[in-house]
Amino acid sequence: MTTLVGSVVTDGSLLLAIPVAMLAGLVSFLSPCVLPLVPGYLSYITGLTGAELGITAAGPTPATTAGPGAAGGSVAVAEAPTRTAAQSSKVLVGTVGFVAGFSAVFVAYGALFGAIGGWLLEYQEPIQRVLGVLVIAMGLSFAGWLPGLNREYRLHRAPTIGVWGAPALGVLFGLGWTPCIGPTLAAVQTLAFTEGSAVRGAVLSLAYCVGLGVPFVLIGLAFRRLAGALGWVRAHYALVMRIGGVMLIAIGVALVTGVWADLTIWARTWVSGYEVPL
Repeated sequence: MTTLVGSVVTDGSLLLAIPVAMLAGLVSFLSPCVLPLVPGYLSYITGLTGAELGITAAGPTPATTAGPGAAGGSVAVAEAPTRTAAQSSKVLVGTVGFVAGFSAVFVAYGALFGAIGGWLLEYQEPIQRVLGVLVIAMGLSFAGWLPGLNREYRLHRAPTIGVWGAPALGVLFGLGWTPCIGPTLAAVQTLAFTEGSAVRGAVLSLAYCVGLGVPFVLIGLAFRRLAGALGWVRAHYALVMRIGGVMLIAIGVALVTGVWADLTIWARTWVSGYEVPL
């Protein structure tokens, strides 16, 4: 079993596609459809208040600092409450459960698309080109250059059972496909289709979930420390979206022109011919 998994992951085409899928997941996380909702998701799936998470209406709660007082002295700024070990554990369990929920959905999609690609192997090339055109259109929409496609089709009802409901909320998140996640995830599923294997499609989708899910967990555990980076991303949403859109367009063009197939053949040849120096 270990040998099978190892051979699948080290397959030339997956070595090329996995980093693309992880980057697509990260771009999805940084999109304005996901990042602004992170504090709300964290509060909901952990059952902790904004103050306990270090979040206030104005943003993350600052640590204690000394500032000048009215008489030239110093005034202490209120320190953010420190999380207890139990609260930190709740954040970890909740975020991991949430990520596991949407990962189950996305990995199932990847396995399905990979299996379909295997069944339609005879017609894979023309279908791949058509899907490439769709990926280009999604990239244009993601970058904001093709208006009218950013409608939202996600479920708005969420479970109300705290940490133990986190996986269910993750499943709803996965089924929802917010407009910013849809284009990047669809591009990854297109690559899963080109793999022609349910296992490889699932592995590729799992890589996407790593790119999307790891930031959820990290921010849940260190929201205050990462607040500055989050603020920078919010201030440069247009740039993030355009970079993501250009990435999707490039993938679509590679699929349409056959360059992606050439690259995967090259990667397979490179992997099969590589020898570890002794």
